[in-house]
Amino acid sequence: MAALWGAFLGIVISVGASAAVFWGTHRLFGLVERRWAVVAAVAGVLVGAGAGAVAAGLRRCIAVEGSRNDECTPLLDGPSFGWINPTLMWIVIGAAVFGLAGAAVGVKRSPAGDRIATLQGRLRALTFVGPAMLFVALGLIVPLLRTIYLSLFDKAGESFRGLANYGEIFTNAQSVDLSGWAGIFGSRLFWGSLILFAIATLIAMSRGRSRGVRADVSASTVGIGLGGGLLLSFAVFANLRGTVMNNLWWVVAVTFLSTALGLLAAVIADRTKRESFAKSLIFLPMAISFVGAGIIWRFMYIARPPQKSQTGLLNAIWVWLGTLRPSSGGAWTAVAVLAAVTVLLTALCAFGVRRRQSAIAVGSAVAAIPLLWLIYRFLGPGVGGSALGPNDEPIAGTILFVQESPFNNVWLMVVLIWIQTGFAMVILSAAIKAVPADLIEAARVDGADERQVFFGVTLPTIVPTITVVMTAMIVLVMKVFDIVRVMTNGNFGTQVIANEMWQRSFTEFNLGLGSALAVVLFLGVVPVMGLNIRRMQRGE
Repeated sequence: MAALWGAFLGIVISVGASAAVFWGTHRLFGLVERRWAVVAAVAGVLVGAGAGAVAAGLRRCIAVEGSRNDECTPLLDGPSFGWINPTLMWIVIGAAVFGLAGAAVGVKRSPAGDRIATLQGRLRALTFVGPAMLFVALGLIVPLLRTIYLSLFDKAGESFRGLANYGEIFTNAQSVDLSGWAGIFGSRLFWGSLILFAIATLIAMSRGRSRGVRADVSASTVGIGLGGGLLLSFAVFANLRGTVMNNLWWVVAVTFLSTALGLLAAVIADRTKRESFAKSLIFLPMAISFVGAGIIWRFMYIARPPQKSQTGLLNAIWVWLGTLRPSSGGAWTAVAVLAAVTVLLTALCAFGVRRRQSAIAVGSAVAAIPLLWLIYRFLGPGVGGSALGPNDEPIAGTILFVQESPFNNVWLMVVLIWIQTGFAMVILSAAIKAVPADLIEAARVDGADERQVFFGVTLPTIVPTITVVMTAMIVLVMKVFDIVRVMTNGNFGTQVIANEMWQRSFTEFNLGLGSALAVVLFLGVVPVMGLNIRRMQRGE
């Protein structure tokens, strides 16, 4: 009954105010006919009263512990004046505002003929775009503004805190911990990156000396340099810890490796006879949800107690390798197989050197390094996770893939890389097939081999597509949630911003800090999207 009285009061006030405005403007300026003014006013009042009633009916409910009922309060509260409560005030305000807006529409002069055509075109476009924009506003814009508003308040969303929540995010050691920066320069990853940078520099200088220049940068040197940069980033993120640093680590590793592996798969698959079958296998993980993929890989990583048999695939293989003792028959068999593969890689490296194909030579040499390490381990200290106990019983030495920090983050990243490589492959394969055949034929006529054609013609042509793929990867990785939630729930140093936002908002009910984390995540995605949109507009 109170809502009906409020709606009636709002309609009476709005109709009176709108009628006064319309009558005055018509008498003074003679702008429009009176009947159109009244129609616009009444329509605005009715819409405003309905909008006010909806706004007044919105409720914010919090579950009360130990009770079956929730504690609900008005989401948009307002003042009360005597018998006019906040609900009626919202209805009155909505009716008055929309009624006066109708007045503003009704008092405009009748447009000219060309102006009418323009307005009709805009109205036609608005008819098609308007519903979509309305849903975007209700689903994105309004929640965004509400989230920014809540991020400035305390845990309960009542006391104003300003930017204190943001300060807590970036000053808390759990979010950003830079205390281990000195460990960067002592890590093996750092020195490995320096070695790769030195190798790339030496190759470039050697090629340049043969061509009479200081340095000649080729595909092989760029590849080795990128590998060194990846190792350097791993060294940095492994020592600079925290939620924010974990997110940056995900962005760098997943984006780079997914795109690179997708490009490699696209190039190789395009040259195979069973192209569609190969691409289907690589793309198949895209059909699995992130939650499903997290569960699958969690069972692959699982480590059971040493006394029990291992059910996790990776630990089962690792423990089995540990049973191959040095100088045993199994160890010598493994050494023979590894030695044969190493000899083949060495021959391939020599072939690349003779043909001056540095990519083949360097790739074969790099692939042979881990094989040589395995041969050394089989002949010397042994390989795998198994040792002899006091009674000469084998004791499993498992790897705690998701528990051992900080590189448990890398094992979680493998899941997303496994999924997104197929996406990158499909997009980049389509871009490669779209490269004009005339350019490739012209390069071959000029004497370019396949490597030169790819790095000199194909790759520069598909750079815009690579940019699009990397942009999509960055946006996806910035908000990664499902994999971390399923596999570790943010424990063992694997926390990311999206999962922490969930925990703060819906586990601890800290609306202020949770909203601030959501805003930080949004601000991290916006620049990437802005650059991509600007690039697409330039392309058009």
